[in-house]
Amino acid sequence: MTKRKLDEVDQRIIDWLSRDARTSNRRIAAALGVTEGTVRARIKRLVDDKLIRITAVTNIERLANPMLAFIWIDVDKSADADAVARRLAGLPRLGFVGKMLGRFDILAITMVQHTVELTDFIHQEISGIDGVHRTDVTLGVKFIKHDYRISRIVD
Repeated sequence: MTKRKLDEVDQRIIDWLSRDARTSNRRIAAALGVTEGTVRARIKRLVDDKLIRITAVTNIERLANPMLAFIWIDVDKSADADAVARRLAGLPRLGFVGKMLGRFDILAITMVQHTVELTDFIHQEISGIDGVHRTDVTLGVKFIKHDYRISRIVD
């Protein structure tokens, strides 16, 4: 896979789209001082090269009782971490899975609206994965800032 550096125009287009992906190519072009065709071609290339994805994101500020669940996972053996992480990454419910350095081997993140929902998910989906030794959960219950441009957490 070839890595590509974004130039200033690409980055400025992405900045516009990250604030509102419905912004017209014409408006972006006018703001950047380029043609609409340039914007259209660059967005197409960025999408085709999988450098960006244009998607809808749930606004957690509008959910009735949003809780960001950080699920910390210990594996039986360090050698199990890759396999467990891949299995977790295959769960559509999780918006983030990463191998960690520190107290736990893996961090998985999801959004829930009820603790019962989280408990069921952990017991039915995560605990049954071969190699999972133990889980611990931290809940984010009040959001001071959530920048949607960082990642899509909720489907």
